[in-house]
Amino acid sequence: MLAIPGRCWLCQLPLACPTWGICSCCTASLLQPLACCLQCGLPALSGHLPCGRCLQRAPEWDAIAYVTDYLPPLSTLIHHLKFTGTPSLAPALARLLLLRILMARREKRLHLPDAILSVPLHHTRAWQRGYNQSALIATPLSRWLGREHYPSAIKRIRSSPAQHTLTAEERKRNLKGIFRVEIPVAGRHMAIVDDVVTTGSTVAEIARLLKKQGAATVQVWCLCRTL
Repeated sequence: MLAIPGRCWLCQLPLACPTWGICSCCTASLLQPLACCLQCGLPALSGHLPCGRCLQRAPEWDAIAYVTDYLPPLSTLIHHLKFTGTPSLAPALARLLLLRILMARREKRLHLPDAILSVPLHHTRAWQRGYNQSALIATPLSRWLGREHYPSAIKRIRSSPAQHTLTAEERKRNLKGIFRVEIPVAGRHMAIVDDVVTTGSTVAEIARLLKKQGAATVQVWCLCRTL
């Protein structure tokens, strides 16, 4: 996927600021207000209170921020970032997530964490792809927000089948004992960055490990949440 320099990745119109990657009109269409639970991110009546699902069984993390549901056109851009060797998309996608985080912070739905982590790839998959897309998204986010990014803080200690090929129950089993925390997190507020959260199994396992190591709170930041 190629973009003409200075033109929007989506509509191909000229950009007022070439580094944005996505024009203000396309950005506005993607950043419509979300009627979702502040904790699990699923549809809810209130965006400021936990939903009934979370009151009965809360996820491992404390809050979530995401741009939109996993639908075109954003899902198409994510696919190109991950599978067609287009890492130049990452800053534009990271900016969309930044704007959503700032909106949630302004609405007092989120606080800024002490540090930002990215969901890791096993080293063989990272070598095949050439990069970790989650780390590419987290790097500019950490710079813009003035927070430290630890790309190697979570280590994937063994390879496993790709999550998108598995059922929800298989995803949970697939992740048991697969991650290890490599930095001290006790008493710290952490944010996990991923590209897409579907069932939430991956970020839930990482959040569980962080809480087990003493993390004060864990947020999840992603481009898309499957609703």
